[in-house]
Amino acid sequence: MYYHASPIGGLTQLEPRVSNHGIPLVYFSRKRENTLVYLSNAIEKYCRETGFRYEGRCQKWGPYGFNKDGRLRLEEYYPDALIRAYQGVPGYIYSAETIVDSGFAVQIPDAATSGIPVKVSGAEYVPDAYEAILQAEREGLITIVRYEDMSERMREWVERTIAEEYAGAAGHPEYRHFLKGNFPDIIKD
Repeated sequence: MYYHASPIGGLTQLEPRVSNHGIPLVYFSRKRENTLVYLSNAIEKYCRETGFRYEGRCQKWGPYGFNKDGRLRLEEYYPDALIRAYQGVPGYIYSAETIVDSGFAVQIPDAATSGIPVKVSGAEYVPDAYEAILQAEREGLITIVRYEDMSERMREWVERTIAEEYAGAAGHPEYRHFLKGNFPDIIKD
């Protein structure tokens, strides 16, 4: 089974869209729990909530990695990041029984892509992405590294990385707005 998350309900077919890779694809995971992080885009949500108007395509925010055992590891890079990005956000997890793999090598465990439309075989409504993420953690399906538990080494990495991301995001004012608002101790201009 293949899973795909979307804020849009009622879909019967998933269409390829251009994402961060710049290629029109439909992204899937073979693990339902791995799609939970895609139910909300923290950048879009922050811009809406702060009244920042942006008409272009929003940058995606994916603060996650994978443990050695293959489980998704969601990381909070700033205080209350999970609550602020996911709480109260509804969405849908769509499933597909088969896909025609695009051959695009995504460097994400259990991920697959299709360059052509994919028929939906099932849909699950998720009323609150944050609660679904916490449930997946309780079930041992994902790991959450909370901001207050982050190591000093990781905090130093976040500080360097966020400063680099901000400097390189001149063409994405929505991303800069998000970074400046959530990392005021790092982005000071």
